[in-house]
Amino acid sequence: MQKTAKVEWRSRVRLVDEVADVLRSHIYAGRFALGTPMRQEQLAAELDVSRTPLREALRMLEREGLVRVEPGRSVRVISGDLTTLCNAYAVREVLDGLAARLVAEQGSSVVVEPLEAILDRQATTLDPWDPNRYTETNVEFHSVLIAAPENNFLRAQLPLVHMTSQVFIPIARVSAQRAERALHEHRQIVEAIRERHADLAEQLAREHIRKTLRSLLESAADAPNHVGTGEVEA
Repeated sequence: MQKTAKVEWRSRVRLVDEVADVLRSHIYAGRFALGTPMRQEQLAAELDVSRTPLREALRMLEREGLVRVEPGRSVRVISGDLTTLCNAYAVREVLDGLAARLVAEQGSSVVVEPLEAILDRQATTLDPWDPNRYTETNVEFHSVLIAAPENNFLRAQLPLVHMTSQVFIPIARVSAQRAERALHEHRQIVEAIRERHADLAEQLAREHIRKTLRSLLESAADAPNHVGTGEVEA
C-alpha cells in the first residue's frame, strides 16, 4: 500500500462520506491492490481521522462490494479471481440491458446527445491509443447510461460500473482492437435508444457486456487465476 498525502477534510459533518470517497478513489486507481489488507490503525493515522469514521467508511465500501470484512474484523480489498469477475459481469449484463431498455422506453432523448459526446471523445483515444483515457470515457458512458432512467434502485448499482471497469482486469490490458469494436457497439446501443427500440437496445447492451467478458477471459487464458488492477473496456 502506498503512503498517502495528508488530506484536508472539508466537513466533519460528512466525514464518513469523505473518508469513503478517498478510500474508494484509491481502490479505483489501483493504489490498494486486489486482496490487499487495509490496516485500520495505519489508515487512520495517514488520513488523520479517528477509527470510528474509518470503520463506518469501510462498512460503506463493504456494502458496495469493494472490500471484505474477514474473521477477526480484518479488512481486505475484494479479491480478483475469475469467479468474482464473472459474477460481477453477470450482474452488469442485466444492469446495462435494463438501463438501455428503460431509457428507450421512457423516450429520454435528452440523454442521447451526452452519450454521443462521450463517444466522440472516446473515439479520439483510439489513435494514438490511450487506454487510460479510453477507460475514463468508458466509465462515463456506462455511468450516464445507468443513471439516465428514472429508477433510483438502478442508480444505486453504479459502483459496480467502476468495480468492473477499473478494479478488475486480467493480466493483459485492453487492446486497441477490442476498444474499437466496443466503441462501435456503444454507438449501436445509442442509436437503438434514439429510435426508441427498447428490445433492441436491451439486446445490444447485454451482448456488449457478454462480448466484453469473453474478451477478458480470453486475455486471462494464460493466467487463469490472476486478475490485476487496471482498465477494461466496459
